[in-house]
Parts: sequence; C-alpha cells; structure tokens
Amino acid sequence: MSTSDRQAVVYGAFDDLRARDLRFLQEAAREGALTAVLWPDAAVQALTGKAPKFPLAERQYFLNAVRYVSRVVVASAPVQFDQLSGLDGWCPDVWVDLEPAANPARRAFCQQHGLAYQVLPSAQLDGFPEPPPPAPVPGRKKIVVTGCYDWFHSGHVRFCEEVSAHGDLHVIVGHDANIRLLKGEGHPLVPQAERRYVVGSIRFVHQALISTGEGWLDADPEIRRLKPDIYAVNEDGDKGGKREYCQQMGLEYLVLKRTPAPGLPRRSSTDLRGF
Repeated sequence: MSTSDRQAVVYGAFDDLRARDLRFLQEAAREGALTAVLWPDAAVQALTGKAPKFPLAERQYFLNAVRYVSRVVVASAPVQFDQLSGLDGWCPDVWVDLEPAANPARRAFCQQHGLAYQVLPSAQLDGFPEPPPPAPVPGRKKIVVTGCYDWFHSGHVRFCEEVSAHGDLHVIVGHDANIRLLKGEGHPLVPQAERRYVVGSIRFVHQALISTGEGWLDADPEIRRLKPDIYAVNEDGDKGGKREYCQQMGLEYLVLKRTPAPGLPRRSSTDLRGF
C-alpha cells in the first residue's frame, strides 16, 4: 500500500505547539493522511500530572489549522496512554510516534489491532525546511502581513484565517536583529528560521518569508519583490508609518480588529511569554 492510500494517526495532548511539534506532524503526514487524536483536558491532567496550557477547544482549533493534519478527533474516555481511543470503529493503518514516547505497550497494541507502528527518530525532525510556495490561484489578490510571530498562538491563527479570505497570504516574519532593535534584548524568544517555519505550517498561509530590511518597514524589500495588492495589519499593528507607506506604494491598506476565533480567549504573545 502506498502512503497516499494509507491512514496515519498521531495521539496526544498537542498543547502549546512549537516548531518541533509541527515538524513531527509534517514527518508523520509522510506516512499517510494524518488524523490527530487529541486528549481532552481531564485526560491531559491525568496522564501528564498537570493541566494543559490551552483548553481543548483552543488546541483543537490550532491543530485543525495545521496544513499537515487532515482531521482532528477528540479521544473518548477512558483515555489511556498506550491505547488509541476515539476512533469510533475507524481503524488507521499506522500509528506514528516520536522516539521519546515510544514503548513496548504501544507496539503491542498495534500488533493486536493490525496497525503498523512507526517510530520517528528525533534526528528526523532536525531543521526547519522551507517548502516552495503553492502556485497562485488565478484572479486571487496577493496580500502581505508582517510581524514578529514570536510565541505563535490561536490569535495569530485567527488573524491568518481572516486575512486569507481576501487573497493569497504572504507572511513576512521579522528577522532576529530587527526584532531586537524594535523590542530590546531578550527578543525574539524563537529564532527567525523557526518562526518562519511555524507560520508557514498554517494552512491559511500561502508563503512565509523572513524580512531583510530594518525598522517598522523591514519588509520593504520583500514587498517590492512580491508586488502585493493589499497590506493587512491588525489594529495593534496600525503604526510605524505603514499607512503612509501603502499610500506611497499604491497598496490597499486593510486593518482588521483583533478578535479571537468564536469561543476562544484573546491571546497575546507578550502575556504568554511573561513580558
């Protein structure tokens, strides 16, 4: 059976997803169409000894936005660490696991249920590859957004989702030296290659790039090359001469309100990282 015909599954809390977690999902998706079976909040508490950083609805929303994940299902009780639950009669072909979580009990479960058990070595997750951008859709406008995207969260996902409704979204991530220039020492928390990779892993993003300029308009070289139709910001980002810049460049300037996805709390990278 080719991987294009296989159904793969991953299993866990998927709480506070970082670049390494997304690399795992990317590699797991090479084994087949990927279903993420997500532990409910109570199960995370019981299996890890601590409550999740983000509640189930928020974790589910984020996972559904990851381009490598075909679908997300919530594990049904009782949730056990070494046994898949929540499949409702559906049987995947392969359980994909990460080396530190792999154990004989999970392998035995797969043998009993006719599943392959694929353990990804940690070294397979090294690096943050930059995929080529998809081909543009004829007639679709080209949109750019800029920013740090240092602690990527559900609010960022929602912003990308809303902006992408207006056209093909190109996210230009600020390079490390410029983030330090604008925000001070200790910033960014995450290096530029990882930040670009995380943003590019979201299905609403057509392409993620790293800026090469300086100041609030550090994305100017990339904007001149991309020749977008629209420059979008949220209401917090409506500063730094961006409005005047768009007037000079003949770009439409789109300002969106900073609103979370329905039912989710408002998030701030500053609050999440503590300063």
